[in-house]
Amino acid sequence: MTVNISETSHSMTLQYVHWFRHSAPYINAHRNKTFVIMFDGEAVQHDNFQHIIHDIALLHSLGIRLVLVHGARPQISQNLKINNIDTPFHNNKRITTRESLNAIMNAVGSIRLQIEALLSMGLANSPMYGARIDVVSGNFVTAKPYGIRDGVDYQLTGEVRTLDTAAIHRHLDNQNIVVLGPTGYSTTGEVFNLLAEEVATKAAVSLKADKLIFLGKHHGLSNENGQLLREVLPHQIDQFIQQYQDESPNRTLHLKGAKLASLNGVHRVHLLSYSYDGALIEELFTRDGSGTMITDAHYEEVRMANIQDVGGLINLLRPLEEEGILVYRSRELLENEIEQFAVIERDGTILACAALYPIPTAEHEIKSAEIACVAVHPSYRKSNRGSQILHYLEAKAKSMGIEQLFILTTRTAHWFLEQGFENANVDDLPNARQALYNYQRNSIVCKKSL
Repeated sequence: MTVNISETSHSMTLQYVHWFRHSAPYINAHRNKTFVIMFDGEAVQHDNFQHIIHDIALLHSLGIRLVLVHGARPQISQNLKINNIDTPFHNNKRITTRESLNAIMNAVGSIRLQIEALLSMGLANSPMYGARIDVVSGNFVTAKPYGIRDGVDYQLTGEVRTLDTAAIHRHLDNQNIVVLGPTGYSTTGEVFNLLAEEVATKAAVSLKADKLIFLGKHHGLSNENGQLLREVLPHQIDQFIQQYQDESPNRTLHLKGAKLASLNGVHRVHLLSYSYDGALIEELFTRDGSGTMITDAHYEEVRMANIQDVGGLINLLRPLEEEGILVYRSRELLENEIEQFAVIERDGTILACAALYPIPTAEHEIKSAEIACVAVHPSYRKSNRGSQILHYLEAKAKSMGIEQLFILTTRTAHWFLEQGFENANVDDLPNARQALYNYQRNSIVCKKSL
């Protein structure tokens, strides 16, 4: 039996061509998107880390905005051992003494330099030939002391206070890769030791990242039969956290970060292995991916309300009505007007609502509608749910032929101005709505042309 080498080579070439063609939609979809990629100190020590850097450089060349967050636990432990310094752990968190801080900073600094060096490669026989990548790091993370918990003083162990998102966005706009380490700085000039997982999660949420990617020891999550789970919902992660919290603390930290990010506006979180060569490329540019993706896409939806939603609407609206922010609506009124409402539902819970009321207009008046009753659950007020439901109703209004939207508000006019509305007067309202204007509430009027 003879094998035609030419035919075999051609077949392999066709496979590459086929894959490249089918990756094009993903390339287009990911361009100009922001990804936060977190890897711990074990990943840096692994033989595959150089390949990870090559793949990161490839993502950058495809126009993806990248923030890299690295850990340093094994490097820190090694430095402390060399210097005969003992730093105990409490609840899987290192107590950082002032004596140990130099060893920690040396470990973090050496990893940053290693990453910068690898991203500067440009040998003719390497995948990074011709790539000129600018890497930026700095004092982007402001930290605060973790404090005393359960009677234990964590000293210079801290937690993230804020991130300078404006500065990070500027660097990303300039096509730089931003590198963040597990350290932060206080307003008093102190350095704090942080959890890299927390830095990555806070960065993804604050930057409104499109993806958060954890490169850990394990390749995603598996079911009880050992089969890889391609997709998991955020509320399903708790069972895995309970399962791994004793045997694998690092993995637990990744899962907690993944859940927190998913519940705060990061719609795609990926769990991959740093030892799996090509995991990033396979996960991002193939239909099936390679690891586990945590997504709320099948778990949360924006839709028009129905009669079964009345109870959830009441729970959402009553606190705001009691504060005088919204006008009181009885259950009967809500039932009668339920078809005017849109809701965001997550796992049976109403997270946000808003109503669209067409306004009767005379022949000479612009066809208008009023958006009212915009409310978001307190736990989700910084996650753009308000903007999401507003845009949904704007699209619905356009489909109805409405050309102008009005809102009347007493406390949130600035938010509507941020959404593209502009200040208006009572006189700008259609006559039918002017007649119903409550001068006692003295609501501010804003309008928006569609």
